[in-house]
Amino acid sequence: MEYRTLGKSGLQVSRVSFGAGPLAGLMVGSHQEAQRRVIARSLQANINWFDTAASYGHGDSESALGAALRACQRPEDLCIATKVRLAADQLDNIPKAIRQSLEGSLQRLGVDRVTLLQLHNSVTSRRGDLPTSIDVQDVLGKEGVLSALEQLRREGRVEHFGFTGLGDKRSLAELVSSGAFTSAQIPLNLLLPFSGRDRWAGSVDVDYERLAEDCSAGGIGVIAIRVFAGGALVGQDPSPHTYQTKFFTLDLFQRDRLRAEKLKQALPAGLTPAEAALRFVLHKPEVTTALIGFGQPEQLDAAMKFAAKGPLDESVLKRIDALDGPGRDTSDCPG
Repeated sequence: MEYRTLGKSGLQVSRVSFGAGPLAGLMVGSHQEAQRRVIARSLQANINWFDTAASYGHGDSESALGAALRACQRPEDLCIATKVRLAADQLDNIPKAIRQSLEGSLQRLGVDRVTLLQLHNSVTSRRGDLPTSIDVQDVLGKEGVLSALEQLRREGRVEHFGFTGLGDKRSLAELVSSGAFTSAQIPLNLLLPFSGRDRWAGSVDVDYERLAEDCSAGGIGVIAIRVFAGGALVGQDPSPHTYQTKFFTLDLFQRDRLRAEKLKQALPAGLTPAEAALRFVLHKPEVTTALIGFGQPEQLDAAMKFAAKGPLDESVLKRIDALDGPGRDTSDCPG
């Protein structure tokens, strides 16, 4: 396993990390033995970064992850990241809401602190411009998210904090320039080079590749999410979560599945979309780690093999970039 430093934190993070989100389904289900097998295999592969959220399965993911790690005698230096999402009726007392969310997360995980606590809301110029979005003042202003996170760090309950790279370009740029965050989770996958304006789905006007470059230049570690486009890139059917989510919706999944079919035309024989997708993201210079949701040990083993093969050939990248995606817009990102 290779490791990279997460932003300015000094933390060494495995290039492939474990995502306990709802898309794979494993960690929000009730199959404890399967959960333990996959977690044990992850530890054997020297994965040291495990990501969850209070909202995943209404806390089920955190509980399952905590139980599985305890059963596997987790190493002392293991990194656990979780998230807090603020509801509209909590914005009159942000510090209280964040503290309560973290207390629940720590209890479910069975730990007394987390390596990283991430803001799970989108950030826009006005509250509610996107589902659950809050504004920059809510984050950086007095009694906002940042001040609450700093207090929790002083108490030793949080080591670092990050944000999710969804919102609008100007608002996210303010978070980047604040210099306060260790990391950003950003949707990055092999469809971006030819997916046109729809690559900003889930946001208002954000070019995710450019956001990742800006974060890296500002010393913010980039955690790549949606590496397989919610499964659309690798021929999977929509997950139950895809039918319910307000963020990366079913219509986006269906568009991405069509694009994935076109993408196959650019791949040489023997190179599967899954392998190409992971190698593409892992070897983007600004990416610290690729967050993958594994449903079984065999998927993890395959990812390890793909990661060891190095970057895609330049000739393959050129063929992908030349694809004419539906609705492609070659102009600069608006805004």
